[in-house]
Amino acid sequence: MAYVTDCFQNHTLFHKALKEAFEVFCNKTVTGSSSAELLATFCDNILKKGGSEKLSDEAIEETLEKVVKLLAYISDKDLFAEFYRKKLARRLLFDRSANDDHERSILTKLKQQCGGQFTSKMEGMVTDLTLARENQASFEDYLRNNPAAHPGIDLTVTVLTTGFWPSYKSFDLNLPAEMVKCVEVFKGFYETKTKHRKLTWIYSLGTCHINGKFEHKTIELIVSTYQAAVLLLFNASDRLSYSEIMAQLNLTHEDLVRLLHSLSCAKYKILSKEPNTKTISQSDYFEFNSKFTDKLRRIKIPLPPVDERKKVVEDVDKDRRYAIDAAIVRIMKSRKVLGHQQLVSECVEQLSRMFKPDIKAIKKRMEDLITRDYLERDKENPNMF
Repeated sequence: MAYVTDCFQNHTLFHKALKEAFEVFCNKTVTGSSSAELLATFCDNILKKGGSEKLSDEAIEETLEKVVKLLAYISDKDLFAEFYRKKLARRLLFDRSANDDHERSILTKLKQQCGGQFTSKMEGMVTDLTLARENQASFEDYLRNNPAAHPGIDLTVTVLTTGFWPSYKSFDLNLPAEMVKCVEVFKGFYETKTKHRKLTWIYSLGTCHINGKFEHKTIELIVSTYQAAVLLLFNASDRLSYSEIMAQLNLTHEDLVRLLHSLSCAKYKILSKEPNTKTISQSDYFEFNSKFTDKLRRIKIPLPPVDERKKVVEDVDKDRRYAIDAAIVRIMKSRKVLGHQQLVSECVEQLSRMFKPDIKAIKKRMEDLITRDYLERDKENPNMF
C-alpha cells in the first residue's frame, strides 16, 4: 500500500494491479488447507486463552484489523465465516475466549467489511452467552426458593438459540438416574419462564466433574457427559461387556468406540479392559480400575477430536447451492427475460461478495430450477430464459 500511495501517486491502475495480485496468491491452498481456513485458525489462536500468540491488547487490535483487510482478497468468504463460527462456538461454550471485547471488536470490523448478514449469526452467539449467564443466575435463585426442586448435583445449563449456532449432533442418550433428575428440574424451571420454547439437550457438548474413589485416593475426573454416563454404569456393575454398555446407553458404535478408547486405552486408564489391547472391539469386557492413581488430584480425560473439516466444507457447499438458486430467481424476477450469458454473469456478480461461484455449478442450478418450474427456456431460442 505504501508503494502504491507514495511511489505511484495513488494511481487507480496500481490499486487495481495490487488488488488483482493479492487475489491470486491469497487464494492459493497451502499444504491442502485453504487460506479461508488458515485465517480462521489464526484468529482462533489470537482470541483463545493460552493461544500461541502472546500479544498486548493494542497488538491484538492491530492484528485483527490486518486479518479483516486480507479477508477482502479471499474469494471464499463464506468458508472463512463457517470455520470462524465453528471455532468461535468452541471458544464461547468451553470458556476458552480470552477477552469478550476482542471478540466483539473483530465482529464489528468484519461487519464493516462484509456487511451485517455476514456476522449476524456470530453476534447472536456472543449475545446468547450473556443471556445464558443471566438465565443460570435466575435458575440458582429458583433452586434457593424451591427446596423441593433440588437437582441433587450442581448443574449449569447454557441455553442457546438454535438458528445462530452450528448444528450439533444430539442423540437420545439414556442418561444416568442422577442426571435425569436434574434435567427434569431444569425443565420445570424453564417452563416457569416461557411456554413457547422447546428445549433440545445437546449432551455431546456437556462437561461433568465426577469423583473417582480409587484405592489410593479420590481423584476428581473432568469428563464429557457421555464419558460420565459410561463411568456411572460401573457404580451398579463390576464388569460389563461392550454390548451391555451399548444397550444401556443407547449409543452408536462410532461414538461408543471413541468413549471406551478414551477411558481404557489412552493416557488415563480409568477402566481396565479384557483382552488388554490398544483397540476396542465389540467382544471386549470392561471393569472399573480401582488401582488407578495419578500425581494430580484433578485430571481432565480428553476425548479425541473429530475432524470437522470435511463437514464444514460440505455444509458450505450446501449453503452455496441455496445461495445460487436464490440469486438466479431474484435476477429473473426483476428481468423477466434474460439470455444465458447475462444471467450467468449477473449471478457471478451478485454472489462474488461471498464466494466465487463455479460456472458449472450455476448451470446445474439453472437446470434444477427449470425442472422445479422456477424458470423456463424460450421455445424458439434455447439460450433465452
